[in-house]
Amino acid sequence: MARDFSRINAYRDWQKEESLPSVTGLYVKDLKQVEVAPWKRRGGYGSYINLEGTGDCDDAYVCEIPPGESLKPERHLFEELVFVVKGRGATTVWRDGSPKQTFEWQEGSLFAVPLNAWHQHFNGQGREPARYVAVTNAPLMMNLFHSKNFIFNNPYDFAERFDGRQGYFNGEGQWLWQGHWETNFVADVKNFQMFEGGNRGVGTRHTGFQMVDNVMDGFISEWPVGTYKKAHRHGPGAHVIILAGQGFSLLWPEGKKKIRVDWQPGSLLVPAANWFHQHFNTGPTPVRFLALKHSGGKYYLSSILFPQDTSKDVKEGGQQIEYEDEDADIHSTFEATLKKNGAQCRMKGSVANCTAP
Repeated sequence: MARDFSRINAYRDWQKEESLPSVTGLYVKDLKQVEVAPWKRRGGYGSYINLEGTGDCDDAYVCEIPPGESLKPERHLFEELVFVVKGRGATTVWRDGSPKQTFEWQEGSLFAVPLNAWHQHFNGQGREPARYVAVTNAPLMMNLFHSKNFIFNNPYDFAERFDGRQGYFNGEGQWLWQGHWETNFVADVKNFQMFEGGNRGVGTRHTGFQMVDNVMDGFISEWPVGTYKKAHRHGPGAHVIILAGQGFSLLWPEGKKKIRVDWQPGSLLVPAANWFHQHFNTGPTPVRFLALKHSGGKYYLSSILFPQDTSKDVKEGGQQIEYEDEDADIHSTFEATLKKNGAQCRMKGSVANCTAP
């Protein structure tokens, strides 16, 4: 007789206990407009974001701090990358027995809190709420240990990651290699230095970030008006936040129908594991996005979660489709959208069926 058995998902069970709204689907149109509700554990307002493309390897949440107030202090055994959606404020970080240190942030700031360090966020405005979005690897850690007490009340001090020295969050850093900046705080990712190069498409620029010695990391990417990136695929969990510009993305499993997602500044999308996806600039300014993900350049986690050949031609065993091999409807859709917006294609010489003058 077959046994009726359903595997336990400790992360999902914990999230239900939080009694917050949860956003699902393929994308979020505007992070500033996500509905939030009172968050008893944190002391502010929040909502979880569990998009289909995460594969339960990471998640996101939106947190809002009321005017002139603060969240409760906490520490936890999952990594977290924080991007400030609106407002300004400050965060205090400390280890048991060490002095506290505080740094200020604003809309567009990016930072991370060292693993299991105490921290508390403050809204520095007296009249407006402050809001941030965080991407974490809580699903992995919750399902691995399935113990809330171990995750939130663990006294272990990761001194090798954060030794409590003053100036830890002063924004100074170093280049690990060209185009990959190691730091613990970025004041404004919207205007951070970009590097030319890469193999993702016409005029694409890119800069990666390594923060607080995390396995998680992120990067910003930018490309010009009237152009688009090459289609590629990778593992789950890359949270793409649009910082500037307008356009759309196509997402599809190999051999299946393409799904179109139109976006603007503040939109969030997460391509599903092994789905091809392609990003298009159809507005009057360059597009820049921030991608936050569970693993990256400095520390190895898994080649299945995030393979390293995402810029290599699929004909050579990689995960990228070159312009000359893309479906003809892709470029025609791009040109039709540009025409509708009164913009001009600048892909001449890059795509075989381009009709740009």
